[in-house]
Amino acid sequence: MAFPRLWAIMLRAWGRWTARPGPRVPGLPPMAANKVPPALATHQPDRKGRGGWVWEETEHPAKRVKGGEDEEPPRKPPKRKIVLLMAYSGKGYHGMQGVSAAGQVVSLKVWLIDDILDKINSHLPSHIRILGLKRVTGGFNSKNKCDARTYCYMLPTFAFAHKDRDVQDETYRLSAETLQQVNRLLACYKGTHNFHNFTSQKGPREPSARRYILEMYCEEPFVREGLEFAVIKVKGQSFMMHQIRKMVGLVVAIVKGYAPESVLERSWGEEKVDVPKAPGLGLVLERVHFESYNQRFGSDGLHEPLDWTQEEGKVTAFKEQYIYPTIVSTERDERSMAQWLNTLPMHNFSGTALRAADTGAKVPSSLEGSEGDGDTD
Repeated sequence: MAFPRLWAIMLRAWGRWTARPGPRVPGLPPMAANKVPPALATHQPDRKGRGGWVWEETEHPAKRVKGGEDEEPPRKPPKRKIVLLMAYSGKGYHGMQGVSAAGQVVSLKVWLIDDILDKINSHLPSHIRILGLKRVTGGFNSKNKCDARTYCYMLPTFAFAHKDRDVQDETYRLSAETLQQVNRLLACYKGTHNFHNFTSQKGPREPSARRYILEMYCEEPFVREGLEFAVIKVKGQSFMMHQIRKMVGLVVAIVKGYAPESVLERSWGEEKVDVPKAPGLGLVLERVHFESYNQRFGSDGLHEPLDWTQEEGKVTAFKEQYIYPTIVSTERDERSMAQWLNTLPMHNFSGTALRAADTGAKVPSSLEGSEGDGDTD
């Protein structure tokens, strides 16, 4: 059974230990707090003249005696604005932004009770964890104050094998030369470009299609369960729907020999270019950056910088225990990368998607697929 939406799980966990009984009617036992006896009600016409029952007290409540049994309970302290560092494996339910996360950050107001993280986590499944908490300014908003995000994309390295090899050659190992080529191509994305061809939501002349990429590179490969994987990391100010998956997909198509390197430059122009969209399985939100906030408030003596250095061990442990094993096992069971690689020959990299449609050719599956399963603003 699929899990409910992540935020609904959080709200239920929160409500189990923050819920309090409603106000009591003076003189009634606790179990009758929500019931008003008929003696306290009179039948009166309402103010709009439509007639009906109106409940009103016919006698004043007894005064509370200081120190007595009916003394008012102490007021709760005010809620404080905090941020939570969250990690979750996105398999089997709809998580935030539809992907797994090792360093998602959300902001909310809470009562800062003792052992708050342990109490929240005790009501969450093991693959959804709150890893850290920090106090922030009252007007802080985790989405609006974000300067950049870092995503990683984990994929089997046979995705970079030449197109003449078997599409799922599990004996394939990424050579130093091919890794160098991959990183040279990924580095081309750095800077500001028009990424309208990397999403279905923007036109070529929309200013919001221009996005700034700070860095993008592929790390050294590693072996899991006999299959070699590599992790691509990308840091940008913001991303559009499916942008990262298409950035990865186009580089894979070039390395495999299906597309010329010139298609990269052409994809940033105004013409419509057919850019393939890599599977969503390997996409993980790695970190949310708040550099501007840290410069202004991180050293003011009242607030901590949002850098999560002390939580790095927990983040790494969560990825190793839940995120990476899920990607590996799902890739083996569902073969999502191998199935997608089989669609690359259908793409027309020498022309545009518009020309392909005009000539009656089938527009490849890069334009298909569900929304919400990738990287979004």
